[in-house]
Amino acid sequence: MYNNRIPDLNRRAFMKRAAAVAGLGAAAPMALNLASVGEAAAMDATDYKAIVCCFFYGGNDYGNTVIPYDLPNYDLYSAIRGGAAGRKRGGVALAHSELDGTALTTLTPQTLTNNIQYALAPELTGVASLFNSGKAAVQLNVGPLVVPLTLAQYNSGSKAYPLPPKLFSHNDQSSVWQSLGSEGSTVGWGGRMGDLALSSNGQSLMTCISASGNAVFVSGNNTLQYQISPDGAIAIWPTKGWVFGSGEASNLLKELITEPRTHVMENAFNAVTKRSINMETIVNAALDPITLTTSFDQTNYLAQQFQIVARLIAARNALGTRRQVFFVSMGGFDNHDGLMTDHPKLMAKFNSAVTSFYNATVELGVANKVTTFTASDFGRTLAYNGDGSDHGWGSHHFVIGGAVRGGQYYGTAPHISLETDDQVGQGRLLPSTSVDQMAATLGKWFGLSGSEITSVLPNIGHFATSNLGFMG
Repeated sequence: MYNNRIPDLNRRAFMKRAAAVAGLGAAAPMALNLASVGEAAAMDATDYKAIVCCFFYGGNDYGNTVIPYDLPNYDLYSAIRGGAAGRKRGGVALAHSELDGTALTTLTPQTLTNNIQYALAPELTGVASLFNSGKAAVQLNVGPLVVPLTLAQYNSGSKAYPLPPKLFSHNDQSSVWQSLGSEGSTVGWGGRMGDLALSSNGQSLMTCISASGNAVFVSGNNTLQYQISPDGAIAIWPTKGWVFGSGEASNLLKELITEPRTHVMENAFNAVTKRSINMETIVNAALDPITLTTSFDQTNYLAQQFQIVARLIAARNALGTRRQVFFVSMGGFDNHDGLMTDHPKLMAKFNSAVTSFYNATVELGVANKVTTFTASDFGRTLAYNGDGSDHGWGSHHFVIGGAVRGGQYYGTAPHISLETDDQVGQGRLLPSTSVDQMAATLGKWFGLSGSEITSVLPNIGHFATSNLGFMG
């Protein structure tokens, strides 16, 4: 029987989460959103590893991110996207000459569909260099699936071939990517991996961390995400200084929001608040001595997020962490129009941020212990609408890190076409690889056993392999 819902790994999760969110309707900082942590789970790691999800909100345009470079396939791409004669820029097609600096060269020869060769968006020079040096890989045509699907099965509408919920919807598909459930899901697969890693960390609240606000990806059953800002732990400022010009009032407020209460909900709220205040002191004390020589662009918010993640990794010994899951993100990818103006700017920001982050892991000596991957609501149509592209399904994504078997493509390269059976219309890719398979490959590297991977990803058994091979 197929399963679109993820079972709780712990029946007590509901009570823990209910206590954690009590009172969140008040105008309190998101620093209050720290849950009580349950019993330690199975993993008992002795080394350090971290997974970092970089999410592109809005649906990244795969067609102008990983681009056909060999001339026959480039010409198909250009014609579909309204390109100009002479392989020049036109419609929403990049000029062939713009791709010369980001052409990808595989470390081991590969023959892909129709002998396709790829280049990256012209702004992704750093990512292309990481690929060509074996530190990055491209996972081709990956997206949410419940079971493997052919085009005929997709078109049949049969319940024997269930689809991910609410395809092509921003909110639902970003949730499916992060949690494998539609909008409203409360537990992500990164958080479920974190649940299994709690026993490896001295500071269990440092297991699942978002540098980008609330994200279901890093919410677990036994642990909720710890949210951090680019400047460090988020403070509850009225408890740190003067309230209405009075230090005494500030101290009284701190006492009111942290003291034990007889009402169960009030008591739970105050316990969470007290934990937040205590963790601010612990986290910032660990971060204060950390200085990185790697430069991050301070005008680039994604780079700032990656920088605080790098600093937390640098502070891993002080924080007593051996397994961590991080989340960073950027928005602006819903490019129905302005694709040729807006998408290059987004690619440039991503390139700068992720290249600096990889360099920081090298500086810290943990490049082979930290793996970054990209994700997005969905891919977009290969067909253009005059000034952009529309909602799609499958997409191409990056995996970056010293442990990645880089300089290679993984999965099946789709045809450059609007009519082949690997897309569902207008160049919307029908995924040939599932998010579950990508997650399982990362999970195995992270240290999960086969049974633990099944508990995190209950649909993984529907697919022929749970290891895509991109991790060493």
